[in-house]
Amino acid sequence: MPLIAPSLLSANFLQLGEECRMLNESAADWFHLDVMDGRFVPNISFGIPVISAIRKATKKFCDVHLMIVEPEKYIEAFKKAGADLISIHIETCPHLHRNIQQIKSLGIKAGVAINPHTPVESLYDILGDIDLVNMMSVNPGFGGQEFIPHTLKRIEKLREKIDLENLPVLIEVDGGVTLENGEEIVRSGADVLVAGHTIFSAHDPHAVIASLKKMSRFAIQG
Repeated sequence: MPLIAPSLLSANFLQLGEECRMLNESAADWFHLDVMDGRFVPNISFGIPVISAIRKATKKFCDVHLMIVEPEKYIEAFKKAGADLISIHIETCPHLHRNIQQIKSLGIKAGVAINPHTPVESLYDILGDIDLVNMMSVNPGFGGQEFIPHTLKRIEKLREKIDLENLPVLIEVDGGVTLENGEEIVRSGADVLVAGHTIFSAHDPHAVIASLKKMSRFAIQG
């Protein structure tokens, strides 16, 4: 049974309080918060004030995904804003180990995000130091994109490595997750499903979240 992390990038920001209440009352496990700087990705989303407001509106786990350059300048501020976990991109961090240690020193969980065409093997040397890999299944920057099918093989490869090393690292899959492909993603080895458009555009978001939550890693369910 995966953890479900609705991405508030797809929420109605004119009704953000209502959206938070809806998620609080749902089976969602985490709030996924995407921060974009318009430099690493071709879009700008939201930052510290919005995350601070969301933190006050929920007791659920806040999963902050930094799609920004020079994340080390802002990690402490995002922790103060309420992040329980901060993921930074391997593509923006020439001193990745140092950046991970910075996050850990603040007493929160650390993740590394990886773009669709960055080799999974580039993560291997850091797996022992992190809590989560955010496997991007779309090119980052915009919500509502279609899932890149080759991601399934990447998840399988990473799952095999994590299990071989017996590491407590979660695999999060971010981008294009739907009710149609969610179970296949989980069977490939995902632990956390990030879904934005699929949830927030639904007539019954609660039902969609509950359905995603039921996805099984096993083809035959008892």
